Amino acid sequence: MKKRTAKSPLSKLLTLALFCLLAMGACKSKKRVTEAAPEPAPVEQPAPAPAAPAQPSAEEVAVSRLEGYFSSIANASNVQSANATIQEALGLFSNQNTPVLIVIHEENGMKDYDEPTDIQKYLNYLKDTQKNLNFISDVRVDGSGRVTELELRRRR
Repeated sequence: MKKRTAKSPLSKLLTLALFCLLAMGACKSKKRVTEAAPEPAPVEQPAPAPAAPAQPSAEEVAVSRLEGYFSSIANASNVQSANATIQEALGLFSNQNTPVLIVIHEENGMKDYDEPTDIQKYLNYLKDTQKNLNFISDVRVDGSGRVTELELRRRR
């Protein structure tokens, strides 16, 4: 038969007290370690200087100017003002025979174009129909900033 050893309540109490003392001591030491390392003071950095406005590329300039010309030609009140605007717009192109391609369908990166035309004919078409149904989707410019090719798409 087994003999039971009776532990005195005092030894149980001492064991429990020792365990609690060790646990509290460990918590305090962790707290001291975290408190011991003070946080560095935030370093104030000077506010960054406002960025200079980015210069638009030659393509962006050409697109914005051409969209304005196309709208002016289509909405001209008379033929003379439309012709004057056409002559101004032609100054943006490398020559009067600059190709204008109108995308009529695109699938899987393959584009189908309407019959190719040139800028002179397209500007006169705008004047005659008085409707600007296309927008510029791609423009190519040469080194001097003149448009060498124009790709248009139908507005939806």
